[in-house]
Amino acid sequence: MTTAVHPYIDSLLTGSAITASPHPWLDLRRGAALERANALSVPTTRDEDWRFTDLTQLTRLQLKRASAAGTVPKEVLDACAVPEAGARLVFVDGFYTPELSAHASDMRRYDGPERRVLDRTSGFRSSTAAEVFTRRSSDVTVMPLAQALSARPAALEPYLTRVASFEQNVFAALNTVHLRDGAVVIVPPDAACDKPIHLLHVATQPGTVAYPRCVVVAAQGSRCTVIEEYVGLAGEPYFTNAVTEIVVSASAQLRHIKLQREAAHGFHIATCSVEVANAASFASQTVTLGARLSRYELNVALGEGAGADIDGLALISGRQLADTHTLIDHAQPNGRSAQLHKTIVDGAAHAVFNGKIHVRPGAQLTDSAQQSRNLLLSDKATVDTKPQLEIFADDVKCAHGATVGQLDAEQLFYLRSRGLPDRAARNLLTYAFGASVIERIPVRSVVARLERAVMARTGATA
Repeated sequence: MTTAVHPYIDSLLTGSAITASPHPWLDLRRGAALERANALSVPTTRDEDWRFTDLTQLTRLQLKRASAAGTVPKEVLDACAVPEAGARLVFVDGFYTPELSAHASDMRRYDGPERRVLDRTSGFRSSTAAEVFTRRSSDVTVMPLAQALSARPAALEPYLTRVASFEQNVFAALNTVHLRDGAVVIVPPDAACDKPIHLLHVATQPGTVAYPRCVVVAAQGSRCTVIEEYVGLAGEPYFTNAVTEIVVSASAQLRHIKLQREAAHGFHIATCSVEVANAASFASQTVTLGARLSRYELNVALGEGAGADIDGLALISGRQLADTHTLIDHAQPNGRSAQLHKTIVDGAAHAVFNGKIHVRPGAQLTDSAQQSRNLLLSDKATVDTKPQLEIFADDVKCAHGATVGQLDAEQLFYLRSRGLPDRAARNLLTYAFGASVIERIPVRSVVARLERAVMARTGATA
């Protein structure tokens, strides 16, 4: 193996030689990722896209992949439960854990031109290691990546490692090199997955790094909701380096909910790349609460007549840093996108938002709006926000805006005049600021859980 340019990358590549697998196409892609990882360096604050995010603390860590999954207490799983889900895959320290995973066999499918609803027996049941989360080839497929490569490699070949580029992203390259397990969701044409699919990643061991990979494919005319959640239990530093690849085919509808609740000493860097075909729609809701340092890159490419609704909320305090970079690429005419990103920053925390809307030549009749709203709760809190428009078409409707401020004095006065103490009034307004994003999530148990978390962080229960 060629020595990496950066010693930190070299340490993460130790023992990552590409061994032959039954899939030559995957070996070639992993080999290309290894070459790029060796050629790239760790981003620094001298790089424009990383100028507010210093990775020095991360690069000082001596990390290795866990040798086995750790133990997850039952109360943690209970706290992460999504009763509405039709399937749950659980990954602990990067390992698929079948004994903690479950699926309901009443996932419903609309079939044929009459779109008949096919019902199946309801109820969760535990999974054994030999089971895969699929019923028939015509049903929704939800299974671990390792099993999907064995059972349905042809279905994965057009998407795995192809949707998320690693050419200029060293962390995506490292994830591809270490590709081992993750989740695969494939929704067949005209299928309606009425129950959300829950993909839960739990980090339990300090000093480790995990490389989860998620592939979601919504075929033509289908619809589905996927909840991707990250939870940390380790009391010392660890690193989650995640990559998600999503394909929304023509006329399909996909909602992606990402919940990041890593432990206080954790590091979380994630890339999500989305391709939305003609007349399809994609909705994304991201809530960031945890990690000492987190970075989320969301790249969405829209086809003709496609739409995207992108919501984000970061609620951080102490010395946390939460960095969100998004790119909405209007590649074809008649596209629509709406983005709302909010941050609530307390203590000496630092929030970063860089949102770019790119309208390519020929993408006429594009309708795009972007809003960045940021609330500072202390004198030491910091927000750097940079909404961007790059427009290369002349018949478009595009707008963006950003605000950074504190709680509204008139609203505080109104609540105090109605008998609320000053602290209670501040906590209530802070909670309402974040709740406006959370309430858009169409999964009741997730909304309730996040509302409790926001109320606890803001003190709104006092």
